[in-house]
Amino acid sequence: MSSDDMRQPFTHLDSAGQARMVDVTEKQPTVRSATAAGFVRCSATIVAALRDGTVPKGDVLAVARIAGIAAAKRTPELLPLAHVIGVHGASVDLEIVDDGVTVSATVRTADRTGVEMEALTAVSVAALALVDMVKGLDKSVEIENIRLLRKTGGKSGDWIR
Repeated sequence: MSSDDMRQPFTHLDSAGQARMVDVTEKQPTVRSATAAGFVRCSATIVAALRDGTVPKGDVLAVARIAGIAAAKRTPELLPLAHVIGVHGASVDLEIVDDGVTVSATVRTADRTGVEMEALTAVSVAALALVDMVKGLDKSVEIENIRLLRKTGGKSGDWIR
């Protein structure tokens, strides 16, 4: 973190140090997007079952994808200081690789605040849904490295990890 970043006041605290929701009433809506990613580490047995489509609970990737999209739209219900905004686009992609599944999500809006938390929530819930679908085969599944990759728009502009 740069020294400039450290001098910024905490916008979610009032003058008495109490949590508050940032007032974005006066901000103009702009086009914004955010992409996040994570990883679900799986055993070779689970990877094989995912590739073969033989997981007993069904189409794991489809369920995880829908769970992630639904989660992006419900982020303010989970995070108490997140704004209710229009999620105008959300995609969740899952890719089976040799040691697990990569999960990524991109969320878009034309609103007064960004969609970083929506993208992170989409990845988190998609990963949780994947774990739920395969845990009967192997309980050692792990969710790793959920992080924001990029964001565009808004007052702070574009950012790429």
